[in-house]
This record gives sequence, structure tokens and C-alpha cells, in this order.
Amino acid sequence: QVQLVESGGGLVQAGASLRLSCVASGQLFNPYTVGWFRQVPGKDREEVGIISWSADNTRYTDSVEGRFTISRDNAKNAVYLQMNSLKHEDTAVYYCAAERCLSPTWTTTHLDFGSWGQGTQVTVST
Repeated sequence: QVQLVESGGGLVQAGASLRLSCVASGQLFNPYTVGWFRQVPGKDREEVGIISWSADNTRYTDSVEGRFTISRDNAKNAVYLQMNSLKHEDTAVYYCAAERCLSPTWTTTHLDFGSWGQGTQVTVST
């Protein structure tokens, strides 16, 4: 299993940008597909987006499409979530998750990821 640590969360105003980082340790990151998820208390964990291990397949949930971008730097064992034009409804705890050699399909969910970070809080004020 790879160990994951997220960082970059914080309190921002609506319309601002944040970049979250997910850094892996324990193993090389390049064989791992990485997902970003978020959760609000009392609600189910929601997929934000996924980047495949080869970085040739990236997808986003509809509510963040065009505003959020996932990228990876395997040399730094890191995956990033660039969040632009933040909205109040983006407020959540954001988690990164990883699974070795996972090829994401339309049925892939958070249950397919075995390694999780501790989460980082993102709060967007109105």
C-alpha cells in the first residue's frame, strides 16, 4: 500500500482558487490511478475526478468540469487538484485515494481505491 498525504486546503472566498496536493510515499506512484473525492458531513463521499496511472484518462464530475483540473508529476510522487472559480458548494473535506494499476471505468467508485489520505478541509465563503 502507498501512503498518501493531502495538503493545500484552506478558507477562501467564492471565485478564488486553491491547489491541493497529494503526495505518496512508500512506493513509486506511477502505477497508481488516483482519485480525488470530497465529503460533507451527513452526505455520501462524492467523486471529484480521477486520473489514470498513465495520465491518459482523466474524468471529472459534472459539477466541477471546466473549473477543476487534475494533474500528476510522477517524478515527485504527487498528484494535484487545481480548483478555480470555487463556489460555496465546493466546501468539503477533500481526500485523495490511490489504487495500483486500476483502469477506471464508468462503474469505478471510491470503493475501488484501497489507499486513502487523511483529508484536507476546503471552505469557500460566500
